[in-house]
Amino acid sequence: MNTFKTSMLFRASIILCSSFSFLLTIFCGSANAADNLGVLGSKPKWEVLENYQRTITRDEFAHLINDVYCTHGIPDDLIKIDNESAHIVTTRDPPAEFTLQFAPDDNSKARIPRLWRPAKSLPSAKSSKPLSGLLIALDPGHLGGKWAKMEERWFKVGDTKPVTEGDLTLRVSRMLAPRLRKLGATVLFVRNSTQPVTSERPADFKKLARTILIKNGVPQPRPDVLDPNDPQKERTIRWQSEILFYRYSEIRRRAVLVNTKLHPDLVLCLHFNAEGWGDPSNPTLIDNNHLHLLVNGSYVQDELEFDDERFEMLRRLLSRAYDEELAIGDTVATSMAKATGLPAFQYPTTLTTTKVGSSGYVYARNLLATRLYRCPVVYCEPYVMNSKDGFARIQAGDYEGEKEINGAQRKSIFREYADSVAEGLAEYYRNARGL
Repeated sequence: MNTFKTSMLFRASIILCSSFSFLLTIFCGSANAADNLGVLGSKPKWEVLENYQRTITRDEFAHLINDVYCTHGIPDDLIKIDNESAHIVTTRDPPAEFTLQFAPDDNSKARIPRLWRPAKSLPSAKSSKPLSGLLIALDPGHLGGKWAKMEERWFKVGDTKPVTEGDLTLRVSRMLAPRLRKLGATVLFVRNSTQPVTSERPADFKKLARTILIKNGVPQPRPDVLDPNDPQKERTIRWQSEILFYRYSEIRRRAVLVNTKLHPDLVLCLHFNAEGWGDPSNPTLIDNNHLHLLVNGSYVQDELEFDDERFEMLRRLLSRAYDEELAIGDTVATSMAKATGLPAFQYPTTLTTTKVGSSGYVYARNLLATRLYRCPVVYCEPYVMNSKDGFARIQAGDYEGEKEINGAQRKSIFREYADSVAEGLAEYYRNARGL
């Protein structure tokens, strides 16, 4: 996610957000302050981590903490590592902690409990079906349809077709699914329409939105957004209610679906990227076009202060999802880079991200979906929708073969996306399964 996705998708990010301190207070502040939870967060079940006792060595735990998940440091009193165990604060008030016992060495490690299966544990398969036995969930980013303007994932140039990210990602997902099935995978959808997965709507969050605003220094918040370009719109109940709906409630509901019904071995979060386009009815088209992928990690210290985020991080760490998702991400990134010819996106700051892997295209970052889904998650961010090249290719729609676009013969952007992801997954699983 670059500057547009950071300020608009999160509306609360550290990267290049002009009203950072105000928004961070609102959206990193707990909606359940007494429980010290993130927005719409659930009280963590720390007893679940008992299942991971002696499943990891000290060196492995320290590596994942220092080089993947807590690359920006750890609050001194939250996680302490000694030779035989890690002591993790579960609540500050009242003071309580969980002790994780390390395995003495690799040979004595207990089995890691998890519902997803790494590539090496899948049953034998033919080289022509490298994804055989694999359960993949496709998660098309955002909503599209009538929700696109609310999400600020919509722009329109003159009389051309509107560009709505949620519709684009759904289109790619529906193209990708049969390609993955042909390679042997079982494919499920986290979202397969423009409708939200959550049953809640913005109106359900008006009371909470008002409470959050008052708590953060807006004693009489306006009920509505009077002007879409109003820089103070984030201080309105409507704006806050909408983000609580589509950003938090929606993603958390998708996580419930993934974790309790789908139980996939891998989730692919499919997105398109963008940079700041200004007025969505008169957007700026730019020259920049790039690609990157994300895996979970790189938590900032303020995030680790919340009991639920700290718990969710540790559960991911102990499941060793990172080992699988980074290897998949690197291979898929290489395949996408070869197909698209796009350079790697470079974040303008390292305050929330850490570059990982060997491809040069993969970053660790703590996003809600990559944190909550309890299996490996690869989050794809190719193409800048409001780049001159990306916009022209989106407007060209889907087609067979190649067309001349901006003076070059180009494949359909949707087929290129789907094909390159499928080819990257096929390559990874062929190699990992020794096919």
